[in-house]
Amino acid sequence: MPIDIARYSKLISPKDTGHNEEREARLLERCPPGHEGTKLIDIPVTILDASGAIIAWYLPDALTDATQKEIWAATDLLAPMLKTSIKADGIWRTNQEWFTLHFENDVLTPGCLNLSPAWFQQGHEVGSDEMRISVSASLKGPSSEDILKAIARPAAIATAALRVMHPQQYWTGLQAFASLGDKAGSKELLKMSETLQYWAMVFNILTIICNRETLNHRDHSSILECFDILTSVGNYSNAQMSIPSLQLEVRYDPGCMIAFSGWIVRHGVHAVEGDQIGWAWYMRDAVHIYAGIPSCGWARLDGKKSKG
Repeated sequence: MPIDIARYSKLISPKDTGHNEEREARLLERCPPGHEGTKLIDIPVTILDASGAIIAWYLPDALTDATQKEIWAATDLLAPMLKTSIKADGIWRTNQEWFTLHFENDVLTPGCLNLSPAWFQQGHEVGSDEMRISVSASLKGPSSEDILKAIARPAAIATAALRVMHPQQYWTGLQAFASLGDKAGSKELLKMSETLQYWAMVFNILTIICNRETLNHRDHSSILECFDILTSVGNYSNAQMSIPSLQLEVRYDPGCMIAFSGWIVRHGVHAVEGDQIGWAWYMRDAVHIYAGIPSCGWARLDGKKSKG
């Protein structure tokens, strides 16, 4: 695509949530993807910018049936917490308006839940205040070890995929967890130390989303140059992910895997027919700042390290 992703990233501010259609139209006019209208993608692709930097990966059928069943079982284990995550009002991510309501005979409990061994409370992502970082509430209960074991194999698969997609990000993630382990030990953060022993991935956040329509948005908790990996499973049909900043629609069938920077690439998921589970793996910048880890640069097809 005739877009310079590094320059494009400098046009996007934290105020660009992806919800302002007029603002997004101006961004699209300034950085057009180079084709007319919206294209549908349903085959494996790697999307490059004008410099050879990788914007996105799309891998349909990336997850085996066995892995999809593991993700479903792990999500089912989280049903009590998913149920309480939905709110009557507040931010759209957990607002009941966007979820398919749960009835007695439904198979899957809707909700949106974050799992993390190193979680900064909203408004305290300063990167240096040890009193503000802790294990996410979802991993503080008596079932935390069971949850971590249940997500371990899919987590390892997402990590292995990242090793191929963005090697520098993979090594940055490993360095971050080595630093987190040292800090947790020196600061006597016992629950964090315990959780890190079972955290089988280089990503520091896993967000689990069940039966929710996802508005077109940007994720400013992500890192500009890093990939978020999105996986989807379920018994649904007719699902598509919208990527309006690139004028693309991609088939979001069970078992697919998509990777891009959630900060840069505006995206959303249409409502589906049936039960759908989305797992989003990503790295939170505040955690890397706290761990003292520098930026990894952009992923490139030629493997060279590139800075913005």
